[in-house]
Amino acid sequence: MSSRRHFLKLLGASTGLGGLSALGITGTLTGSANAHAPAGWRMPDEHARQERIVLAFAASERVWGGSAAAVNDCIAQLARTIARYQPVTVLCRPAQEALARSRCGTHNIDYLPVALDDVWVRDYGGCFVVDGQGGLGLVDFNFNGWGNKQRASQDTAVAEVLGEEMGARLIGSHLVGEGGGIEVDGHGTAILTESCWVNRNRNPGLDRAQIEAELKARLGLRKVIWLPGIKGEDITDAHVDFYARFVRPGVVIANLDNDPQSYDHEVTRTHLALLRSATDADGRALQVHTLPPPLEGRRNVHTRGNPDLARGYINYLPVNGAVIAPQFGDAHADGYCRDLLARLYPGRVIEQLDIDPIAGGGGGIHCITKNVPLV
Repeated sequence: MSSRRHFLKLLGASTGLGGLSALGITGTLTGSANAHAPAGWRMPDEHARQERIVLAFAASERVWGGSAAAVNDCIAQLARTIARYQPVTVLCRPAQEALARSRCGTHNIDYLPVALDDVWVRDYGGCFVVDGQGGLGLVDFNFNGWGNKQRASQDTAVAEVLGEEMGARLIGSHLVGEGGGIEVDGHGTAILTESCWVNRNRNPGLDRAQIEAELKARLGLRKVIWLPGIKGEDITDAHVDFYARFVRPGVVIANLDNDPQSYDHEVTRTHLALLRSATDADGRALQVHTLPPPLEGRRNVHTRGNPDLARGYINYLPVNGAVIAPQFGDAHADGYCRDLLARLYPGRVIEQLDIDPIAGGGGGIHCITKNVPLV
């Protein structure tokens, strides 16, 4: 399953987009963003050294219902685990800062109180870029609630706040998109899904070539590998971080869904064929490893009978000295994931965590985190 289909059910209660609809979001720059930032910025490989990880302790009953507390506890567990390897910044609503501190702790963790709608900081927090001379930038892609599917008037302002907190130069774009929709190798190659970016609910009137040109300019890309993705099956319209991830330049992990009843069964095979025939910006053929989702797993309140459950190992998170990955209670599949990541990330500890509350809402570890590169 791709991600966050769960929230399609909430459209009737969550389409009040506030400031976004007033902005005419398709062409508007956020805050003091500079649309004419100088050339030389690039989005780095997130497997390189990081300054910190950002999470949002922000699950609410309005969005998550009775699962909100369990989701926040799961985010707190992630924060504490990551903090053993590098600093963590936890975003939280001002009124919930005390609760966030009590759940997440204070070891190697700081807090940034800010107004928030939901937990998916990967998507609404912008994309960090570097200039190779010690400069840090943050590209704001004008988050609009995954194509106006969920209320996002507070989340869309987070990139500017986060950029200021991290000392990053805010860089604007006329595109609408999300961080989970971008996968880069840090050396000029990106993998994207057309279903997410070439979509009227985000970028009406723009074709693939126009979108690609803007992404190349903002993120320092030289080549984009386009996968078709699939529209309308989940709230993200198929973010790439549930389909293909760079391990390093020239090496990719691809999702391969082996459940014939899944809408991802055929699309992941199409993606795999495209990746195996692709070359990167430097002309290298890609080495592609497959990582299937589990076919079995725990049966609990978050997973039992849940058609929106996002059981995907590929939504893992690399940090300094470790890889944070899910486990779903399928001993064979969990073990295969652990062994593959250990082989592809030698020298790093593989930390596998139960993320059923988050997966029950249609997302994963990568979706709820944002890496800040070390400069």
